[in-house]
Amino acid sequence: MDDVTREKLLKIALVAFGIIFFTVYPLSLIWPSGWQWQSGQGQYYFLMICGIYAVLGAYLIAAARNPSEHRSLISFTVWSSVVHAGIMAIQALYDGHEVGHLVGDVPALLIVAIVLWYLSRKSQLRTIRI
Repeated sequence: MDDVTREKLLKIALVAFGIIFFTVYPLSLIWPSGWQWQSGQGQYYFLMICGIYAVLGAYLIAAARNPSEHRSLISFTVWSSVVHAGIMAIQALYDGHEVGHLVGDVPALLIVAIVLWYLSRKSQLRTIRI
C-alpha cells in the first residue's frame, strides 16, 4: 500500500473511531453486558469513562485533518487501547459476570489499536528525524 492510500485510510479510520468513541454510552444501552461493567463500578465511573472517550473521539476527528502532526495522539490511542483491552480481558476472565466484554469492548479496542498502528506506522517513520 502506498503512502497516499495509507494516509487516506488513516484519516477515514481516525474519523470513524472518533465517532465510535462518541457512541460508548448508546452502545452500553443497547448491549450492556458487552460495553458496560456491571459489578461494583457504579454509574459515576461509567460516565467518567464515557466522558474520556468522547473527548478522545473529538481529538481523533480533529487529528484526521493532518495525521502526521498528531503522531503522539495516535500512538497514545494505540497503546492505551491495548492496555485497556488487556486489563478488561483479565477482569472479564476473572469475573464470570463480565465475560460479555470478551466479545464487546475488548475486541473493539484491539481493532482500534491494530488498525491505527498499521495505518500510522509508515507515516510515523517518514516524519521522524534523528
